[in-house]
Amino acid sequence: MPELTRRRALAAGAAGAAAAAVGATAAAVAAAPHATAGTSAGHSAAAPAGHHHGGPQPFDEVYKGRRIQGRAGGGHHHGTGYAVFVDGVELHVMRNADGTWISVVSHYDPVTTPRAAARAAVDELQGAALLPFPAN
Repeated sequence: MPELTRRRALAAGAAGAAAAAVGATAAAVAAAPHATAGTSAGHSAAAPAGHHHGGPQPFDEVYKGRRIQGRAGGGHHHGTGYAVFVDGVELHVMRNADGTWISVVSHYDPVTTPRAAARAAVDELQGAALLPFPAN
């Protein structure tokens, strides 16, 4: 049996971490289609949560006193083809490879829909105004 070296230990650790990440990603992808955004003002209970003809469903509602909106045809940043607004200011969102969504406000907390990203941003802002994000 070969001697355990630092290089072999690091390689084994990296392989284990990669296997764990693949397993976690597969579990998240498997669970994502079954998640629902719930019903609220501006959201029809009969419509599938988060999807409309293969893309996110448009929404327009007041959440915790803030107007949040989402619609197709925008999203100049990251080319998602979907725009999200908080009180009329665009919240830059991005769709991850696993189908989850993140925003510049809650970048490390992926959610299932752009509506959930807008709500998470409102929660994180805690009443502060969303400032326009300069496009490059």
